[in-house]
Amino acid sequence: MASKGILKNNGSSRMPPQGAGSKSPTAPTSAPTVVFGRRTDSGRFISYSRDDLDSEISSVDFQDYHVHIPMTPDNQPMDDDDDGAARAEERYVCGSLFTGGFNSVTRAHVMDNKPDDAAAGHRKGPSACMVDGCDARSMRDARGDDVLPCECDFRICVDCFTDAVKDGGGACPGCKEPYKNTEWEDLAAAGAAEATRALSLPHGPAGTNGHKMERRLSLVKQTNVNQSGEFDHNRWLFETKGTYGYGNAIWPQDGTDDDTDCGAPARPGHPKELLTKPWRPLTRKLRIPAAVISPYRLLVLIRLVALAFFLMWRIKHQNEDAIWLWGMSIVCELWFAFSWVLDQLPKLCPINRATDLSVLKEKFEMPTPNNPTGKSDLPGIDIFVSTADPEKEPVLVTANTILSILAADYPVEKLACYLSDDGGALLTFEAMAEAASFANLWVPFCRKHDIEPRNPDSYFNLKRDPFKNKVKPDFVKDRRRIKREYDEFKVRVNGLPDAIRRRSDAYHAREEIQAMNLQREKMKGGGGEPFEPVKIPKATWMADGTHWPGTWLQPSQDHARGDHAGIIQVMLKPPSDMPMYGNINEKTPLDFAGVDTRLPMLVYVSREKRPGYDHNKKAGAMNALVRASAIMSNGPFILNLDCDHYIYNSKALREGMCFMMDRGGDRLCYVQFPQRFEGIDPSDRYANHNTVFFDVNMRALDGLQGPVYVGTGCLFRRIALYGFDPPRSKDHSPGFCSCCLPRRRKASASNANPEETMALRMGDFDGDSMNLATFPKKFGNSNFLIDSIPVAEFQGRPLADHPSVKNGRPPGALTIPREMLDASIVAEAISVISCWYEEKTEWGIRVGWIYGSVTEDVVTGYRMHNRGWKSVYCVTQRDAFRGTAPINLTDRLHQVLRWATGSVEIFFSRNNALFASSKMKVLQRIAYLNVGIYPFTSIFLIVYCFLPALSLFSGQFIVQTLNVTFLTYLLIITITLCLLAMLEIKWSGIALEEWWRNEQFWLIGGTSAHLAAVLQGLLKVIAGIEISFTLTSKQVGDDVDDEFAELYIVKWTSLMIPPLTIIMINLVAIAVGFSRTIYSTIPQWSKLLGGVFFSFWVLAHLYPFAKGLMGRRGRTPTIVYVWSGLVSITISLLWIAIKPPSQAANSQFGGSFSFP
Repeated sequence: MASKGILKNNGSSRMPPQGAGSKSPTAPTSAPTVVFGRRTDSGRFISYSRDDLDSEISSVDFQDYHVHIPMTPDNQPMDDDDDGAARAEERYVCGSLFTGGFNSVTRAHVMDNKPDDAAAGHRKGPSACMVDGCDARSMRDARGDDVLPCECDFRICVDCFTDAVKDGGGACPGCKEPYKNTEWEDLAAAGAAEATRALSLPHGPAGTNGHKMERRLSLVKQTNVNQSGEFDHNRWLFETKGTYGYGNAIWPQDGTDDDTDCGAPARPGHPKELLTKPWRPLTRKLRIPAAVISPYRLLVLIRLVALAFFLMWRIKHQNEDAIWLWGMSIVCELWFAFSWVLDQLPKLCPINRATDLSVLKEKFEMPTPNNPTGKSDLPGIDIFVSTADPEKEPVLVTANTILSILAADYPVEKLACYLSDDGGALLTFEAMAEAASFANLWVPFCRKHDIEPRNPDSYFNLKRDPFKNKVKPDFVKDRRRIKREYDEFKVRVNGLPDAIRRRSDAYHAREEIQAMNLQREKMKGGGGEPFEPVKIPKATWMADGTHWPGTWLQPSQDHARGDHAGIIQVMLKPPSDMPMYGNINEKTPLDFAGVDTRLPMLVYVSREKRPGYDHNKKAGAMNALVRASAIMSNGPFILNLDCDHYIYNSKALREGMCFMMDRGGDRLCYVQFPQRFEGIDPSDRYANHNTVFFDVNMRALDGLQGPVYVGTGCLFRRIALYGFDPPRSKDHSPGFCSCCLPRRRKASASNANPEETMALRMGDFDGDSMNLATFPKKFGNSNFLIDSIPVAEFQGRPLADHPSVKNGRPPGALTIPREMLDASIVAEAISVISCWYEEKTEWGIRVGWIYGSVTEDVVTGYRMHNRGWKSVYCVTQRDAFRGTAPINLTDRLHQVLRWATGSVEIFFSRNNALFASSKMKVLQRIAYLNVGIYPFTSIFLIVYCFLPALSLFSGQFIVQTLNVTFLTYLLIITITLCLLAMLEIKWSGIALEEWWRNEQFWLIGGTSAHLAAVLQGLLKVIAGIEISFTLTSKQVGDDVDDEFAELYIVKWTSLMIPPLTIIMINLVAIAVGFSRTIYSTIPQWSKLLGGVFFSFWVLAHLYPFAKGLMGRRGRTPTIVYVWSGLVSITISLLWIAIKPPSQAANSQFGGSFSFP
């Protein structure tokens, strides 16, 4: 891990490191400080600290360089016993619960001090010689792997091998077959040239003959010493034709450039693989076919011209008989045209993208001259999962999400999962402990049988054949066993609430008895004081008989939802660097032979909360995870998921990494995946899938500067979250869009600057370079965190495997093993999640998730785009992530209300796209402007929905007569709208029904939630009054066994009043209009048809809303009729008061009918 360092004192400027139990309970300045560094395999200490450099990192004179020292006989890794203390420290850290916070001591409560038996069973220890009577260590290479000189895999030590060669006739003591190579000089001369490569070959299951042969070549004669007794490197290089690695002046013989003229000597150059093998990109941009996109753009232009002429005609031709009706309609139509333009312009450049996972594997996980071992060179990923309330967010759902993350198809040692429990609940903590235990079976099972999806609950509930494409004979047995284990796991997790409650009651009763006995003893001792009842706060107890440091079931001081200490528990320790293959034993019920059984690191985090601090809800929790993860693992990329969104495609992380590691990927701030949902009713009554947004709008934004951030399923670049500008920001002009009208790049003198001065920059202008002295003001006073920033930036760079890749890193730079955890690192992580840490810093202002809005996700993405970053939209063939969405009408309305409220807040803040910088593309700015404006359309929409009813009541229409010109314009606008919809369906791949459901809910949400959001936002900005729309009543579903029973539950909310009123008024108006026309002396059928047509247009869009109010079998709550009747009567009386009926109007009706 990047932040893991070797602690050493550094004078008076740095405090000596303190243990977890001796941390001073003072202000933040007492946080432990360290000097960053690492110790090489040969024992040499390399410092990473800024204090040990002659200049700052941002200096133009500073150059990054790497010295690769080969594993010569004098440079061998230390024995496994030398890091025993470090392993013991790591076991102590992983078995302890760390707590602390503001003005409190950081404590480490040992939960389980036993070593990890499962890991110990797989850990590679020193192997003993198999010769009878000899217990010496067998010959091993530089990695610690056994060197087997014979194909029978008979382990033998160096002394026994020498005796077998000299006295045993050169025969193997095991199989009695002669050794093929018995001379030290021959081994040194013939095999030492390949020794460096053979010393680091990947270790796989035994039985690969090629691997055995390579390991035999790792024996080198250890007699190349000079007269002083030191190893003679020059002699070793001369005799073995060795090299000191990639980057040296002399390349290996197989790395020379052989493409020279005939007879010319081969010249040193790049390896043959880099010159002969064509460079292949990781991603491809797939343009929409011209046969689809060209007519689409032409129709947009035609409709835009038609709208302009139509509005001009409407303005010139007023309805003198109903000027008020004409005025309201023309204002609404002008706004609708403006809103359509804002929505349509960003859709002019849609694109699709594709990734190539085979190229990713070839570049980052295959042996190369720079990475001879073939070890994964992919960067690390820290995955954040956030939850706040185990009652609203079931812990079983969260546990399944965690299990899908742990089983993801990504290098185990490069993956770390952090769960943010913002409620500090013991229930969530113990559920995660159960999930970590079950992962020991579930994750290897998924790897062995290539399971998809890797969420156990979703996998076992699949409606397809689970045995399809499964070829291993033991799959049926393994699946049956793992299903039984999962059922037991669910029983344990679902029983945790009662178990915790009973346990707490039992311990509390014991405490009360002990306190009463102590009080009686004091009274017997002659105190003579009156007996007072004992009052002991009822605590929540952990399984080991200690108080839970977080939130108690019965809140108390320091143990309430907004008042508790910070907690960090490493549930699963960082995995070893090399694979650990399973075997058959009594502790493992399944056969995992040949399957990597390692698990990614899993960390439980609950940030400190105290009264009087603004904790900023989810954004504050995410920022706390950013800081804690930077210290503990420092993955250069961050994936955030909601607790109910799990990994549906195990290769989704690799798909996202293809964009980040491709050419130009260093300018990407995040990769956004589409949200897909499960449990939606088949008809998708309330457009819960939201496919128009995710498959139309987001694909279109991908052709500009990138899609918006939608809160989950997003892979971030850590350095972009820190608020830095993208590299080479001066070389890129914003332009209009990336495909239609690209702007030519301006030549800049900054191309001659070193990459180090261009990679990190933080400021409002390109000229503002990174100044390390200002980092404490921006990021806080944690030296661990500050020193991890340049490391994360370097590790997140693309691979420099092509001259066109700028700001890249050398291949093989990320194959270094991760350092182990120690107590000082976790103690520092505790300090950065405390409630005071963000004070007087830029966290939430310019760094991390941005505060001040309900929709912090949109604002955070906007800030990145505003700095010049780009984002991409990754639509995978198999859904990357899946989650849940509310299918109930009221829940859906409240969800839309929250989004619309955030948009209104954005419009009235400095995050309004009108104030965007020049680094943002024009069409991207229009898209963000539409994000803040679209809720205001509800004002005009609700007026327009009442216009048909007003027209039918008054007997007038928005135009004087339905002439040919009006009908022609109306026909052109309608036809172009339908054609545009058809073409959008064509290039986006959505269904026509999905498009229509989106149109329906646009009107439902626009007349209810959006209007409430605008009202709420205006009152908050103008008067400072905050209004919350809450549920007031609830109807229980009829069938609890029905999968979609929640769809039929009717929960009354005030958001339902406007659309319900619109429905009732339009129905009454249609009846009134028909009656007036039928009984009138001179029927005005044209005005009636116009009003009825628009009324049916409104009612057709509101049909899902009306159907939702009916519940199951038409059972509608009485309050719905009461409110609709009251509102209808009120509006009718208001209309009569405004325009009382005249005698002339009454005389138009025949018979005895009279209209009031």
